[in-house]
Amino acid sequence: MESKKEARYIQIYQHLKEGIIRGDFPCGTKLPSRNNMAEEMQVSVITIKHAYELLCDEGYVEAKERSGYYVIFRKDDGFIATAATPHLLKIVPQIQADETFPLGILTRTMRRVMNDYGEFILQKSPNKGCLEFRETICRYLSRNRGIHATPEQIVIGSGSEYLYHLIVGIFGKDTVIALESPSYPRIQQVYEMATVECEMLPLAHDGIDSQSLKISRASVLHISPYRSFPSGITASASKKYEYVRWAERPNHYIIEDDFESEFSLSRKPEETIYTLTSQDNVIYMNSFSKSISPSLRVAYMVLPKKLVEVYDKKMGFYACTVPTFEQLVIHELIQNGDFERHLNRIRRKKRKE
Repeated sequence: MESKKEARYIQIYQHLKEGIIRGDFPCGTKLPSRNNMAEEMQVSVITIKHAYELLCDEGYVEAKERSGYYVIFRKDDGFIATAATPHLLKIVPQIQADETFPLGILTRTMRRVMNDYGEFILQKSPNKGCLEFRETICRYLSRNRGIHATPEQIVIGSGSEYLYHLIVGIFGKDTVIALESPSYPRIQQVYEMATVECEMLPLAHDGIDSQSLKISRASVLHISPYRSFPSGITASASKKYEYVRWAERPNHYIIEDDFESEFSLSRKPEETIYTLTSQDNVIYMNSFSKSISPSLRVAYMVLPKKLVEVYDKKMGFYACTVPTFEQLVIHELIQNGDFERHLNRIRRKKRKE
């Protein structure tokens, strides 16, 4: 079965990635040829090829024509340029009209929710969102992102802009927030409307310029490491660890805006900043506006455990801005597998293009 092949090459990818991070393969080291690695691991050359491609996709190694695969990852070099050559990006194509979520499935799910939940859909949602929906998001993140969170850490809101507003409430208006430059304009607009100072940090080929990040006065870093808009820049593996090291300073936090990552062409989930740190200082954000419909205006964030009580005290009086009905519709789409089948269909189509 294909799933067994995928499991094997992902295992090899994980094994090699851990070795690179430990320093078993220092930066500049050439990995064994695919034939030699296949013989050593007793697998097919295709399996090794897939594993090496994943390492390339995430910026741990790069392929040099007629030469082989070389490690470009640096974990402990401080705030310096993280790769000798530009990381080649796989720009994700924009989703076309014929690739939106199937209307028939959506309307059928809406009818079922109305029939099964009855008058419950008219009830007011709890502050953070319906418990059923937050539990479903926790399970989805666990199996698709490696993010293990509790429902208490999940906050539902009507779009990312609304959640940015809540984040200001958590940290306070005296906070300096660093943003990628260029970045999605509304991020800066929302923060500045809330009278928060924004520091614009220029993007290099693999993420935020190291020197600019080093001297930043910000205590909160708002980034889109998967695919920053509008530049399309994806943070390399080395850069992600640089962000993690930056946030190890006292009272420093990262806001990881993971918009569109579901449409990655990689055959494994994209690596998140949230899963790379042990500091409990990353707010993970995503939305369903691209994966289902922008008209639903449903987004969510995962708070660090140490910010849950802060949120409850400062922002617990806010009403949830997403109707119970819409939350339950998305809950059902994820629960019955329609949501992930849709994402897989789009990924398969894009890989063939």
